[in-house]
Order: sequence, then C-alpha cells, then structure tokens
Amino acid sequence: MAGERTVPLLPCSAIDEVEDFALALGFTTTYRQRRPNPYLAVRREDLDLHWFEQPGHRPEDSYGSCLVVVDDPAELFEAFAAGLRARHGRLPLTGFPRITRPRPRRNADGLTGFSLVDPGGNWIRVVRGGPAGPEPSSRLARSLADAVVAADSRGDVDQAARLLAGALRRAPDADPAERVEALAFLAELSVRRGDPGAARAALAELDAVPGAERAAAARRQAAELAAQLGPTA
Repeated sequence: MAGERTVPLLPCSAIDEVEDFALALGFTTTYRQRRPNPYLAVRREDLDLHWFEQPGHRPEDSYGSCLVVVDDPAELFEAFAAGLRARHGRLPLTGFPRITRPRPRRNADGLTGFSLVDPGGNWIRVVRGGPAGPEPSSRLARSLADAVVAADSRGDVDQAARLLAGALRRAPDADPAERVEALAFLAELSVRRGDPGAARAALAELDAVPGAERAAAARRQAAELAAQLGPTA
C-alpha cells in the first residue's frame, strides 16, 4: 500500500475567520459546510488543511498543531508573509494569527523552520526535510539556537528574551554577524512581548555593529521591524 495522505483537522471558533486567513495565504476552499457541523477544507498546491468549529473554543487555550515538511521553508514563508502583509498591512508577530521567521531549529536537527499560528491558536509548524543541519559552534550561536526553540517552538517568548539578552551581554566581542542575528531576534522578541522600547534599543545596538555582510537577511528583518515600530514619540 502506498500513496497515503494525512490531513490535519484543527479546531477554531469560526470557520469564516479561518477561511479569510487561509485565502490570504494563497489557499483555495475545496469544501465548506455549515450544517450539521461547521467544517472547512482548503488546499494550496499539495498542502491540505481542515478546520472544524468547536463551541467555546479559545485560541489562547488551543493545543492544536501539525507539522508540514517542505523542501524550502523560506520560499513558503515569503509566500505566506506576502499574503499576511497584504491582509494586515504588516507582518503579524503577535496575537492571532501570527508568524515566526525561518530559523534553524536546534530541536529539529538544526533544520530551518517557521511556525504559523492560525486564528484558532493552532500551530502550523513548517520545517525543511533532509539531512541534519550543522550544530552551532560559538556560545552566542548556541544561545540564539536555544532562544529560537524557547520562543518559536514552545511559545515562551519571555524566557527566550532573557536567555538571549544575557548571552549578548556576556559576548560583547562575538562575531559581528552572530551579534547582528542575535540582536535582530532580540528586537523581534521584544515586539512580541509588547516592549517597543527594548526593541528599539536592540535595533540601535544592531545598527552600531560594523560590517557583518553575512547577516544581510537579519539586517533586512531589523529594518522591517523598525518600520513597523515607527518613530519614537
């Protein structure tokens, strides 16, 4: 027997809200019903996701989750991010829905991945398939990897921010590219914690790091965060 397929069924409070979210990401509706139970099915290329309404469902209490294995998480992230920006006017980093950026996951053999949290609070975890990635070699890189696991896999943003801020204080002479990547993530974590002042401080420190051409992607992420934060009052 071959060709089996698994389709996740995720809870939500309103399929209308979820359908709007899914269409913004480039999915198309393949099935929808209101009775006897509200149910929604969508597809994007070979990816199928289904939702059902659950009375009294609260997104902050959801344990719903699924794993999506792809060849290139960055490509899928950019497609999802473009849809979210068009729908919300910015990349949503907090609330429901929200998204994390692609980063190597130490708890997934170092493979790059990101998490998409839907309006129902379900975590759609996207990860690259293939051989294990390299282990981080420096202390700051290891701390950054641990912070990614804490924030983007476990959802403990406060712990991730504390861990990363401490690691940066202990490594003032670390590789410039590693400092830029760590500071960009610390700024994002601060936004996710609702602390724009700390985010601006991390971005200012990042701007003062010279060179680090290898961290061009992190600098672009930092520039987007700065634009979202806007000027200080």
